Amino acid sequence: MRKLIFSINVSLDGFADHTVAIADDELHSFFAEQLNATGICLFGRKTYKLMESYWPNTRQNPKATEGMIRFADRFNAIPKIVFSRTLEKAGWSNTRLVRDDMITEVTKLKQQSGKNLSIGGINAAQTLMRHSLIDEYVFLVHPVIAGGGRRLFPGDNSTEVRHLKLIETEKFKSGVVVLHGEGVKK
Repeated sequence: MRKLIFSINVSLDGFADHTVAIADDELHSFFAEQLNATGICLFGRKTYKLMESYWPNTRQNPKATEGMIRFADRFNAIPKIVFSRTLEKAGWSNTRLVRDDMITEVTKLKQQSGKNLSIGGINAAQTLMRHSLIDEYVFLVHPVIAGGGRRLFPGDNSTEVRHLKLIETEKFKSGVVVLHGEGVKK
């Protein structure tokens, strides 16, 4: 069986905003390494569109660093699924559009053999959290106070308490702290 792993960049004050992340080569290398254990990347429409607008063209970007290119090459090659009822087509290479129930599809994918699944995006992850489908969480906490933006956990009691067992921690030169935990089954 596959595990579903959710990785996300967050600020010290709990906002999930990629524009305030310290996106250096160490961060991109970390995510490239994560993709080595990933069989399929899952996205909701918003995150998919954000990623599709940038990563397929990284090699043509004169400002792209070695770490960005290494991540982009792996990210572009890996199979992807985008869950959307409104997206007309998925134009990124190796991407399948799924309009059906995300919960049913993810449950089926988890029961298959193969490398792990990863989920990107807040809305999709929140839905999967509510259905207890996420097995591991990787929070990359950036030493930044964003002061506003989108919260991963909205504070409206829509997310029940989840207990995690800390598996591993890591600190980057930039001060980013990685907290990797697995869900504790009750």
